[in-house]
Amino acid sequence: MRIVVTGATGNVGTSVVSALEAEPAVTSIVGVARRRPDWQTVKTEWRAADVRSDDLHPIFSGADAVIHLAWLFQPTHDPVVTWKANVTGSIRVFRAAAEAHVPALVHASSVGAYSPGPKDHPVDEGWPTHGWPNAAYSREKAYVERVLDVFERDHPGIRVVRMRPGFIFKRESATQQRRLFGGPFVPQRLVRPGLIPFVPDIPGLRLQALHSDDAGQAYRLAVTRPVSGAFNLAADPVLDPAVLAEALGARRVPVPPWLVRSAIAAGWHMRLVPSSPGLVEMALRIPVMDVTRAWDELGWRPRRTGIDAVRELIEGVHEGAGMATPPLASVARPWNRIRELAGGVGGRP
Repeated sequence: MRIVVTGATGNVGTSVVSALEAEPAVTSIVGVARRRPDWQTVKTEWRAADVRSDDLHPIFSGADAVIHLAWLFQPTHDPVVTWKANVTGSIRVFRAAAEAHVPALVHASSVGAYSPGPKDHPVDEGWPTHGWPNAAYSREKAYVERVLDVFERDHPGIRVVRMRPGFIFKRESATQQRRLFGGPFVPQRLVRPGLIPFVPDIPGLRLQALHSDDAGQAYRLAVTRPVSGAFNLAADPVLDPAVLAEALGARRVPVPPWLVRSAIAAGWHMRLVPSSPGLVEMALRIPVMDVTRAWDELGWRPRRTGIDAVRELIEGVHEGAGMATPPLASVARPWNRIRELAGGVGGRP
């Protein structure tokens, strides 16, 4: 099998490539990214391409499957930029896959595509995917779901899989995720279990996470097994303030949701944090997912817990961990934080 992976140098992409490298049925991998990495693997050849503008047909030609992971999280202050990359870019990927007669397309959707839902019991893949309108990330994920609805109708011969994972972490992605969601003012050396003084006990804060390598295995199974449709992906346990506080050795401090949103909104408008207040609203509204279908039809089992993934992220932030790809490169030197500020926190890099 020849597999093309867009967004192959990011948090999930590197884990997908590693999982495919170890799969005997996969003979070659084409890793597509805007910038070529220094990371080298045995089966993977790298192609520099931007899904927004470059001709993808020659890259996809002859592929047995395309895994579409390319996604731009920033700039949150310029949603037109992310829309062009994420929505227009996805449309171009889907069109190129059809024109190249690729028999299988696996798309990285998200729990963020789901409409607001319950926190006290899990929902399956039939829950509505209309997103949360105040968060650009959620709007874009939901819109691409609608695009895929039309794509599946128009191309019944192409097997389409939609992955809807929870929050995905690993040690090597810590610097990138600190930069994308925490910003340059996160005190890196103080972020570690035992030093985090408290966990905000916010009503409605119940999230699901998984390790990036477990996500990579799910994508491997999606291209090597004859499955289609949507799959929720998450590891136990559901992460609420009590679980997080125990895992991090911190105490819980009650905080009302409006205060958290107001603080994030103030920091975002002042260009102090890159995460928009809409992302906080989305996190408090997304449902808890039922992952039974991934277990039964994919045969997927996460090897790490959600707590393991969170701990790796925190330890990675403390260490300034990274990887030899442009998105995951460690930027521990002080002037790199200055570069983040110079680009405008939450603005165009």
